[in-house]
Order: sequence, then C-alpha cells, then structure tokens
Amino acid sequence: MLTPKYPRPDTPPPPATTTPTVRTPVPIAPASVVPAAPVSNRPVVQLTPSSALALAAGGGAVVLVVGAVLVSLLLAVAITGVSVAVVAVVLRGLVNDLHKGR
Repeated sequence: MLTPKYPRPDTPPPPATTTPTVRTPVPIAPASVVPAAPVSNRPVVQLTPSSALALAAGGGAVVLVVGAVLVSLLLAVAITGVSVAVVAVVLRGLVNDLHKGR
C-alpha cells in the first residue's frame, strides 16, 4: 500500500542471456519537436505616453501623501515628547516644594 509504484520503462530491457562481446555504436535518435506554448487569452497591458505620464503623476502623488503622513506622525511624536518633558519638570518642581515645606 505504501510502496512506490514506478512506471514501466518505455523500451524493454535487453535480454539478460546474451552478452555482446563487441560494442557497436548506437545511433542517437533526433530530438523530438517541442510544441509551441499555447497563446494566452489574457489582455496585454500597453502603455501609451499619456497613460505613462498619468501613472508617473499618480506615483508622485502617492509618494507625497505618504511623506506627509510620515512627517505628521514624526511631528506628533516630537510634540508628545516635549509635552511629557514639560510635565515632568513641573511635577519635579512640585515634589521639591512639598519636601522643602515640611
């Protein structure tokens, strides 16, 4: 059940009873002709100069939008960091005032 099943060879093996004493050259059969690949039914995309220009403009717009989003995220992180630092300085001053007042 789990043993592999090998296909039968195309040519039968030579008979085992005869052993040739002199080697004779075997003619080589010409290679078979490979059939051409079937033609695809998918449409081919062809770029005209105007469509290439539109594609480049669209790509440039995407780069600008992504850049603006990344810069705004970086700016938001910087503003948050500065505000946390200001809050830390204010809290440190309040805690120092409490300890001095005792």
